[in-house]
Amino acid sequence: MRSGTGRRMTLQRLAFAIAMITAAQPAMSGTAAAAAAERILDHSGGRIGAYLSRYEALRNSGQLVAIDGTCASACTLLLGVIPHDRICVTPRAVVAFHAAWDPSLTGAQTNAAGTKYLWSRYPGDVRRWIARHGGLRSQTIYLGGRELAAMFQTCR
Repeated sequence: MRSGTGRRMTLQRLAFAIAMITAAQPAMSGTAAAAAAERILDHSGGRIGAYLSRYEALRNSGQLVAIDGTCASACTLLLGVIPHDRICVTPRAVVAFHAAWDPSLTGAQTNAAGTKYLWSRYPGDVRRWIARHGGLRSQTIYLGGRELAAMFQTCR
Protein backbone atom coordinates (compact mmCIF):
# COMPACT_ATOMS: atom_id res chain seq x y z
CA MET A 1 0.00 0.00 0.00
CA ARG A 2 1.29 3.47 -0.86
CA SER A 3 1.99 6.07 1.72
CA GLY A 4 -0.05 9.29 1.87
CA THR A 5 2.69 11.13 -0.02
CA GLY A 6 2.85 8.46 -2.75
CA ARG A 7 -0.93 8.50 -3.28
CA ARG A 8 -0.91 12.28 -3.41
CA MET A 9 1.82 12.24 -6.10
CA THR A 10 -0.13 9.66 -8.13
CA LEU A 11 -3.33 11.71 -7.88
CA GLN A 12 -1.46 14.88 -8.87
CA ARG A 13 -0.01 13.12 -11.93
CA LEU A 14 -3.42 11.78 -12.85
CA ALA A 15 -5.02 15.22 -12.45
CA PHE A 16 -2.26 16.75 -14.59
CA ALA A 17 -2.72 14.12 -17.31
CA ILE A 18 -6.50 14.67 -17.37
CA ALA A 19 -6.01 18.44 -17.58
CA MET A 20 -3.58 18.05 -20.49
CA ILE A 21 -5.87 15.70 -22.40
CA THR A 22 -8.87 17.96 -21.85
CA ALA A 23 -6.96 21.04 -22.98
CA ALA A 24 -5.66 19.29 -26.10
CA GLN A 25 -8.93 17.65 -27.08
CA PRO A 26 -10.29 20.42 -29.37
CA ALA A 27 -6.98 20.65 -31.22
CA MET A 28 -6.66 16.88 -31.49
CA SER A 29 -10.19 16.27 -32.70
CA GLY A 30 -9.58 17.70 -36.18
CA THR A 31 -13.29 17.53 -36.82
CA ALA A 32 -15.62 20.44 -36.90
CA ALA A 33 -18.69 18.32 -36.25
CA ALA A 34 -17.32 16.70 -33.12
CA ALA A 35 -18.58 19.64 -31.09
CA ALA A 36 -21.63 20.41 -33.22
CA ALA A 37 -24.55 21.32 -31.03
CA GLU A 38 -26.93 21.94 -33.91
CA ARG A 39 -27.22 19.69 -36.93
CA ILE A 40 -29.27 20.98 -39.84
CA LEU A 41 -30.75 17.92 -41.53
CA ASP A 42 -33.72 19.14 -43.54
CA HIS A 43 -34.99 22.63 -42.79
CA SER A 44 -37.38 23.88 -45.44
CA GLY A 45 -37.54 27.40 -44.02
CA GLY A 46 -40.27 29.52 -42.54
CA ARG A 47 -40.61 32.98 -41.03
CA ILE A 48 -37.42 35.05 -41.08
CA GLY A 49 -38.01 36.35 -37.54
CA ALA A 50 -38.29 32.87 -36.05
CA TYR A 51 -35.06 31.69 -37.66
CA LEU A 52 -33.28 34.92 -36.75
CA SER A 53 -34.17 34.52 -33.06
CA ARG A 54 -33.14 30.88 -33.08
CA TYR A 55 -29.78 31.55 -34.75
CA GLU A 56 -28.95 34.57 -32.59
CA ALA A 57 -29.42 32.39 -29.50
CA LEU A 58 -27.26 29.69 -31.10
CA ARG A 59 -24.59 32.28 -31.98
CA ASN A 60 -24.56 33.51 -28.38
CA SER A 61 -24.14 29.91 -27.13
CA GLY A 62 -20.81 29.60 -28.93
CA GLN A 63 -21.75 26.23 -30.38
CA LEU A 64 -20.93 24.85 -33.83
CA VAL A 65 -23.57 24.33 -36.53
CA ALA A 66 -23.28 21.42 -38.95
CA ILE A 67 -25.25 21.57 -42.19
CA ASP A 68 -25.89 17.91 -43.02
CA GLY A 69 -28.84 18.10 -45.38
CA THR A 70 -31.01 20.79 -46.92
CA CYS A 71 -31.08 24.28 -45.43
CA ALA A 72 -33.59 26.27 -47.45
CA SER A 73 -35.19 29.68 -47.43
CA ALA A 74 -35.05 31.40 -44.01
CA CYS A 75 -32.79 28.61 -42.73
CA THR A 76 -30.02 30.18 -44.85
CA LEU A 77 -29.87 33.08 -42.41
CA LEU A 78 -27.49 30.95 -40.37
CA LEU A 79 -24.79 31.74 -42.95
CA GLY A 80 -24.81 35.36 -41.83
CA VAL A 81 -25.73 35.01 -38.17
CA ILE A 82 -23.43 32.20 -37.03
CA PRO A 83 -19.72 33.08 -37.27
CA HIS A 84 -18.11 31.54 -40.36
CA ASP A 85 -15.65 29.50 -38.29
CA ARG A 86 -18.54 27.85 -36.41
CA ILE A 87 -20.28 26.48 -39.51
CA CYS A 88 -19.32 23.20 -41.15
CA VAL A 89 -20.86 21.31 -44.06
CA THR A 90 -21.05 17.63 -44.95
CA PRO A 91 -21.12 16.18 -48.47
CA ARG A 92 -24.95 15.99 -48.11
CA ALA A 93 -25.27 19.72 -47.37
CA VAL A 94 -27.33 21.84 -49.76
CA VAL A 95 -28.29 25.47 -49.21
CA ALA A 96 -31.34 26.71 -51.14
CA PHE A 97 -31.95 30.43 -51.76
CA HIS A 98 -34.91 32.40 -53.09
CA ALA A 99 -36.50 35.80 -52.60
CA ALA A 100 -38.50 36.35 -49.43
CA TRP A 101 -42.24 36.20 -49.94
CA ASP A 102 -45.54 36.70 -48.18
CA PRO A 103 -48.71 34.71 -48.72
CA SER A 104 -51.61 36.58 -50.26
CA LEU A 105 -55.05 35.82 -51.68
CA THR A 106 -53.54 35.71 -55.17
CA GLY A 107 -50.57 33.53 -54.19
CA ALA A 108 -47.06 34.23 -52.96
CA GLN A 109 -45.96 37.86 -53.30
CA THR A 110 -42.28 38.78 -53.25
CA ASN A 111 -41.35 40.77 -50.15
CA ALA A 112 -38.69 43.26 -51.27
CA ALA A 113 -37.76 44.34 -47.72
CA GLY A 114 -37.39 40.72 -46.58
CA THR A 115 -35.29 39.87 -49.63
CA LYS A 116 -33.05 42.89 -49.03
CA TYR A 117 -32.63 41.82 -45.40
CA LEU A 118 -31.67 38.25 -46.35
CA TRP A 119 -29.17 39.59 -48.89
CA SER A 120 -27.61 41.93 -46.34
CA ARG A 121 -26.96 39.05 -43.90
CA TYR A 122 -25.18 36.70 -46.31
CA PRO A 123 -21.36 36.62 -46.35
CA GLY A 124 -19.64 38.09 -49.40
CA ASP A 125 -18.70 34.78 -51.03
CA VAL A 126 -22.31 33.58 -50.74
CA ARG A 127 -23.64 36.86 -52.20
CA ARG A 128 -21.23 36.58 -55.13
CA TRP A 129 -22.39 33.01 -55.77
CA ILE A 130 -26.06 34.06 -55.62
CA ALA A 131 -25.40 36.99 -57.99
CA ARG A 132 -23.65 34.66 -60.48
CA HIS A 133 -26.74 32.43 -60.42
CA GLY A 134 -29.34 35.12 -61.08
CA GLY A 135 -29.82 36.68 -57.64
CA LEU A 136 -32.57 36.17 -55.10
CA ARG A 137 -35.79 35.69 -57.05
CA SER A 138 -38.90 33.53 -56.90
CA GLN A 139 -37.03 30.62 -58.46
CA THR A 140 -34.94 28.63 -55.95
CA ILE A 141 -31.21 28.17 -56.58
CA TYR A 142 -29.16 25.47 -54.89
CA LEU A 143 -25.61 25.67 -53.54
CA GLY A 144 -23.97 22.40 -52.62
CA GLY A 145 -21.15 20.02 -53.40
CA ARG A 146 -17.68 21.38 -54.11
CA GLU A 147 -18.86 24.97 -54.35
CA LEU A 148 -20.32 24.92 -50.84
CA ALA A 149 -17.37 22.93 -49.48
CA ALA A 150 -15.02 25.60 -50.84
CA MET A 151 -16.80 28.25 -48.74
CA PHE A 152 -17.09 26.45 -45.39
CA GLN A 153 -15.08 23.93 -43.39
CA THR A 154 -15.95 20.29 -43.83
CA CYS A 155 -17.57 18.38 -40.97
CA ARG A 156 -16.01 15.06 -40.15
